[in-house]
Amino acid sequence: MKIKNLTRCILQRGLWFFFLLISAGACADDSAPNKTSKTKIFIAGDSTAATYNQPDQQGWGALLGEYVDTTKAEVINRARGGRSSRTFIAEGLWQALIDDVSAGDVVIIQFGHNDASPVNDATRARGTLPGIGTEAITINNLLTQQQETVYTFGHYVRKMVNDVRAKNATPILMSLTQRNVWQAGKLERNGSYGRWAYELALELNTHFVDLNNLVADKLEALGTEKTTALYPKDHTHFNPQGAQLHAETALAAFKGLRPFLSNEQLFNDLLNEKGAAVAADEMTWLRLPIPANPNLRSVFLIGDSTVRNGGGIGGNGEWGWGDFLQPHLNPKKINVVNRAVGGLSSRTFYTGGYWQRTLNMMRPGDVLVMQFGHNDNAPINDDSRARGTLKGVADNYEKIVNQLTGKPETVYSYGGYLRKFIGEARARGIITVVCSPVPRKIWEGKKIARAPDSYPDWARQVALQSGSAFIDLNTVIAAEYEQLGAKKVDALFADKHTHTSKAGAELNAGFVAAELKPLLGL
Repeated sequence: MKIKNLTRCILQRGLWFFFLLISAGACADDSAPNKTSKTKIFIAGDSTAATYNQPDQQGWGALLGEYVDTTKAEVINRARGGRSSRTFIAEGLWQALIDDVSAGDVVIIQFGHNDASPVNDATRARGTLPGIGTEAITINNLLTQQQETVYTFGHYVRKMVNDVRAKNATPILMSLTQRNVWQAGKLERNGSYGRWAYELALELNTHFVDLNNLVADKLEALGTEKTTALYPKDHTHFNPQGAQLHAETALAAFKGLRPFLSNEQLFNDLLNEKGAAVAADEMTWLRLPIPANPNLRSVFLIGDSTVRNGGGIGGNGEWGWGDFLQPHLNPKKINVVNRAVGGLSSRTFYTGGYWQRTLNMMRPGDVLVMQFGHNDNAPINDDSRARGTLKGVADNYEKIVNQLTGKPETVYSYGGYLRKFIGEARARGIITVVCSPVPRKIWEGKKIARAPDSYPDWARQVALQSGSAFIDLNTVIAAEYEQLGAKKVDALFADKHTHTSKAGAELNAGFVAAELKPLLGL
């Protein structure tokens, strides 16, 4: 037992109570998990998560405890109205929270609504510097009358994550709740702070839940009238019904996180019957990106693992070319949003909900780049993936009972699914670009194997038929491989013949960028 823990217990609880506690081991070393105690789920945030007893205002964090098995866990909502990441720390609210955190606990961190306030004024003085960098300014705080060094949003959130990890607990970063602000029939999504939270999650390799876009998708499906009924007070704060929508959306995302430190099922194991009934959002673990700057035009990428592999962090040394496209395109003028998902075909990207979420983020003038084919040649119906498409570009289809889902499904051709992406994107004023699939490292003598009348040709046909731009990655990259020779090309792959290494992905990204720049006016 550590002396500092004995001293703390004596000071905080008094000698008599301390000796009762010591018999139960309550003041044991903080670094050792207490296997018999409940898991504590803390929430750090602002008024959109805080607890209220008002008919016109409730935070989502106030309702999360309704879904937890109270014999195994408890939700401790420390969110406080009016606070930014900066003032939550400066006022001691964060320290009080972290003092109560034990190994194995979970800390959900969501800030941003108030971080955009003035850095220095006589009323709140709560703003943070924009971004996640190391910038700082020293001010004479007009509210506290004290000198203070103010840092970026990222600085404060980074401290929180590091403090949680120092306690051997699990941090979860979140984007903001959704505001009831509409523009041209679409909700105005919260932009920079959600993206910065996402970038911090990648930097720190921690969990991220994009609550903003998940909730926005649901509210847009409800429409303006029903959404407005959830926000009776103002455009930021919702009533208990709105809080429930946010809480259940957050919970579904939490259930889709993996791995969860040493236990993938940690959160699921802590839920009651009501919590277990909320369907897990299986996309959450992918940490799919969102536009970096809401004021810029975006290039959205959809495709398979050759565009974005796994969680986009180079697992097994495998990278997709989409992860290296942004450096080729001016980030001050263009966002690159790589929403490709490994293991999917054009069919399962469409039917699995990945497409709809991507489409919901797009705005008129954005560019959609698609590359499918590697997984479309799989079986049309089986009990493992059921991802194949009918060959070719015709309007034919086949009706099946999907062995994987147990549900009826109409399966279309490869070309049919590409046309779905193109048609639905163009209906929203989005420019479409079709890529032929990048080639596999399969040699026939000194030439890379080509497959005539197959996915590269079919991608070209769909592009021509639809008037979409076409990037023939299959041909240009195969030609580059042939020029380099087998030995040099080996270094461009992380597996036998399909998934590129970082060097191979960077090479392929350069070819894509060269074709996109004229289209984007760069």
